[in-house]
Amino acid sequence: MLIERVGPLREMQGALLHGKAVDHQPGSATIRHWHEVAQLLYAISGVMRVITPLGQWIVPPNRGIWLPPGVWHEVLMIGHVEVRSIYVRPDAVPGLPAECCVLAITPLMRELILAAIHIDYQENPIPLRSRMIAELLLNEVKSLETLPLQLPMPIDPLLAPVCRALLAEPDDTRTTDDWAQQTGVDARTLQRRFGKATGMTLGDWRRQARLLKALERLAQGERVIDVALDCGYNSPSAFSAMFKRQFGITPSSFFQ
Repeated sequence: MLIERVGPLREMQGALLHGKAVDHQPGSATIRHWHEVAQLLYAISGVMRVITPLGQWIVPPNRGIWLPPGVWHEVLMIGHVEVRSIYVRPDAVPGLPAECCVLAITPLMRELILAAIHIDYQENPIPLRSRMIAELLLNEVKSLETLPLQLPMPIDPLLAPVCRALLAEPDDTRTTDDWAQQTGVDARTLQRRFGKATGMTLGDWRRQARLLKALERLAQGERVIDVALDCGYNSPSAFSAMFKRQFGITPSSFFQ
């Protein structure tokens, strides 16, 4: 597995942060890479699927994902994606997130990101307005709500094929007992290994996988009824109820 180191620590030349805007075509992807600095990835439009050693995240429009320094990742673009990246020095301010997480981007944070990518933080001295935007943006990161949009991916050779199968067919109805029989272990052993590898039961993992797949498709404008049935729900109302239970709001409200 090839993993490349990508700047921009050298380009930052001591600045607290550095912003960049890149638009991606549908279906494109980044190389698998890592940075010496932290990164906040934010999509104005489109959906990102971000893969890391710990699993994958779905990042809908107007959400962002925080990637600490040194974490390899690759980003798959679903639809036309307008990405705005903020690179942050590890020592910029205390209290920044130590782990990958999806963040709810507030209107204030959105404007700070859009302002930051147009600022040249290599100016010497850095203008007061530029410094204030950087400091406010970094402090806002610490107050943003985190969202449950992660799907941990086990590396256990017994469990990985099960997870790949469930991702490929979200409407798969096989039970834990069915999977235990297929993998050649008893159900209790399967659940114990699954919990150790992911921190979730197999049932909870499958529900999360279905919801994230549904979220990805809804963000592309597909109909709720089609998404719900394809992802294994008996009806749109059953899907909406599970969606609200997990995310606190209905699917339609999520994208407003």
